[in-house]
Amino acid sequence: MENAAFPLVSRCSRGFLPASVRYSHTDIKVPDFSDYRRAEVLDSTTSSRESSEARKGFSYLVTAATTVGVAYAAKNAVSQFVSSMSASADVLAMSKIEIKLSDIPEGKNMAFKWRGKPLFVRHRTKKEIDQEAAVEVSQLRDPQHDLERVKKPEWVILIGVCTHLGCVPIANAGDFGGYYCPCHGSHYDASGRIRKGPAPLNLEVPSYEFTSDDMVIVG
Repeated sequence: MENAAFPLVSRCSRGFLPASVRYSHTDIKVPDFSDYRRAEVLDSTTSSRESSEARKGFSYLVTAATTVGVAYAAKNAVSQFVSSMSASADVLAMSKIEIKLSDIPEGKNMAFKWRGKPLFVRHRTKKEIDQEAAVEVSQLRDPQHDLERVKKPEWVILIGVCTHLGCVPIANAGDFGGYYCPCHGSHYDASGRIRKGPAPLNLEVPSYEFTSDDMVIVG
């Protein structure tokens, strides 16, 4: 019987309960999920096992395609990240500086800007070379022989940043005739070695190469 309702009242409780009746409906519609099911399993007269291979094949295909897509996207992301980390041509050019040595007179120090820091190139005299070579290394705070800090005795190349707190020292000044830091009174000799004051280390020697008798490339 369609669209019928029957009263559900217990016989034993008819005399004790108030006059209320609860009805059971038989017209409840069962949801139809046909729109969400695959065509292979719409026929209720056939077993789903008969179409299982086709359905598994489709699932494998979707999974493989998704994996390939994710891998390709990850590859592009990594490639872009690595490219962004690589130095551009102008950055590489700024990382090196070419200096003509004949522009620096003997006994003088010339300052340049390299990688955002001051760079000192000193043309030493014979007296300065002999004086620094004669220094007893054991008496130095940061022990280093003069020959360990130069490639050619007449040329000293240093980063002009005091190793105490980063101030820029003054050339041809101080108690040892090399460099003097006015911030806190550190004295360096003509080899850039710390001789007096609070600085713990010698002035840093950058990487450089003489390409000829008159040219040096720093960096």
